[in-house]
Amino acid sequence: MKQGFVKVAAATPDIRVADVAYNTEKICEAIEAAYESHAKIVVFPELCVTGYTCSDLFLQDVLLEAAKEALFRIAEYTKGKDMLVFVGAPLMQDGKLYNVAAAMNCGEILGFTTKTFLPNYGEFYEMRQFTPGPETARYILFEGRNIPFGPQILFHATKMENLIVSAEICEDVWSPIPPSIQAALEGATVIVNCSASDETIGKDSYRRELIQGQSARLIAGYIYANAGEGESTTDLVFGGHNIIAENGAILKEAKRFVNHIIYSEIDIQRLIGERRKNTTFQTSGHRDLIRVPFYIEMEKTELTRTFPQRPFVPSNDRERARRCEEILTIQAMGLKKRLAHTHAKTAVVGISGGLDSTLALIVTAKAFDMLGRDKKDIITITMPCFGTTDRTYQNACKMSEQLGATLQEVPIADAVHIHFRDIGHNPEDHSVTYENCQARERTQVLMDIANKSGGMVIGTGDMSELALGWATYNGDHMSMYGVNASVPKTLVRHLVKYAADETTDNALQQVLYDVLDTPVSPELLPPKDGNIAQKTEDLVGPYELHDFFLYYMMRFGFEPSKIYRLADRTFDGKYDSVTILKWLETFCRRFFGQQFKRSCLPDGPKVGTVALSPRGDWRMPSDACVAAWLKDLGNILLME
Repeated sequence: MKQGFVKVAAATPDIRVADVAYNTEKICEAIEAAYESHAKIVVFPELCVTGYTCSDLFLQDVLLEAAKEALFRIAEYTKGKDMLVFVGAPLMQDGKLYNVAAAMNCGEILGFTTKTFLPNYGEFYEMRQFTPGPETARYILFEGRNIPFGPQILFHATKMENLIVSAEICEDVWSPIPPSIQAALEGATVIVNCSASDETIGKDSYRRELIQGQSARLIAGYIYANAGEGESTTDLVFGGHNIIAENGAILKEAKRFVNHIIYSEIDIQRLIGERRKNTTFQTSGHRDLIRVPFYIEMEKTELTRTFPQRPFVPSNDRERARRCEEILTIQAMGLKKRLAHTHAKTAVVGISGGLDSTLALIVTAKAFDMLGRDKKDIITITMPCFGTTDRTYQNACKMSEQLGATLQEVPIADAVHIHFRDIGHNPEDHSVTYENCQARERTQVLMDIANKSGGMVIGTGDMSELALGWATYNGDHMSMYGVNASVPKTLVRHLVKYAADETTDNALQQVLYDVLDTPVSPELLPPKDGNIAQKTEDLVGPYELHDFFLYYMMRFGFEPSKIYRLADRTFDGKYDSVTILKWLETFCRRFFGQQFKRSCLPDGPKVGTVALSPRGDWRMPSDACVAAWLKDLGNILLME
């Protein structure tokens, strides 16, 4: 519950058709199991109290009276348990029979959500026994109590403001306008579905996509509990295909044809963050929906769901390759337009033999191919200085030659020494001045050669460096078009690897593979024994951690203590808690302190959901204070 996580369950109990006593016992056993697992919301299948396949037995008073008694027994069983339980049952009201999901909490029945759309086609003939629910919810007298009855009832947690739950039943979600749409627009963050969807060839894929898509459309959690073994097989077979989804992602999916309970944790805070950013998702608040409070204790939810170590990089090989090709195309298309619009005769790229400049050169070559331009008009500049190693120098030269660019070498050591003399800097003082003088000299060379050749300077810096401010202001920070501006460092590596894997040029491939094996470094300090002496990740921390922090801070607005919790779980065994906390604090301090560099960024194409352009995704004052974020970091010790 804390930090927005709510443990939920979709349960398919063993049942016997029309054996209400047996079914009630099994439902209570499942409730007990879910309670012991600390689930706060538990959903059961459609009509599971009686069995969905009772057919005309639903017209028998014996079955209906037994079902009513079962609802009281199940509700009583929830007494002393801080959980919201939804159970499917038939319910008589005003002489009509309704298919309902009964909501129960702490020993009481809170409401009956009615099924709106009754299927009466193919293998379904529900309208033979049931009546569609009313258009709007109302209160009914049920055993001496006024209880909400109808569609789109909103159940809200008294101790968790944004946990608002609404139910729909099976066919409702298959309809053109599911009831859950209006419920979500009225504030529901979790939708539950008591379902009895039979199995036919390929139906499981459609069902999965349907639930996944509905959770994405509503920016909501979705808990789908399906009927399983135990239903009548006269004509149909049910597979217990339970699904828990969150904003388009399947968190947990049951193995079909086995009755069991699945669990996961829905992140309500993440959903609210997404809705807050999405201006097209507008809660109306106009309809007078019935709102019912329910009680659950606030506690730390033990997480079972996993989080990718590299959230910007797909784990599936095929999807990663597709994503890499798409990103490279977006980058190249952006550059193609800019080169054509400015009538640039050349593209000037400073190459170091590192990952970022390699990617920028690959993108530039791709843009030239799109334009049908000769790649000799790509001018690559290598500018060796105090920290340049032979390995990176040779890789930069070979890469340029294999791609057909025009290579120029402009040694800058003499110019930098003159500059040291002019500003009175001791060359033995290897401070930030020593480093930045080189970076700014390189940028000046690139800009002037671009002027001389009628071209434009292509920026090489990536989004991770922008987040950390790991760039020399008016040095590598500046260009005329930054093709890597929204590509995080962890993704840069995979883009270069994809380019290496795809090329048919063996010599180029070997160079790219060696670039991938080279430590990330600005190479501004003298080498040690011919090897790189200055490794970026030793100074600012591992980029895979910083990209993880960046993703959850920018994409969902998570507080540092929550990001730490996710990172500590995700990188368990790779980084200890102290290391993660250290670099998270570094990330927060640098992110806030270096905004002034991002406020004047050159243009560059957006390629993903997270970007730092001051004109687009991230508008932040350069003088914003980090104090509240650092204070939240202090809560980590209390959380532990």
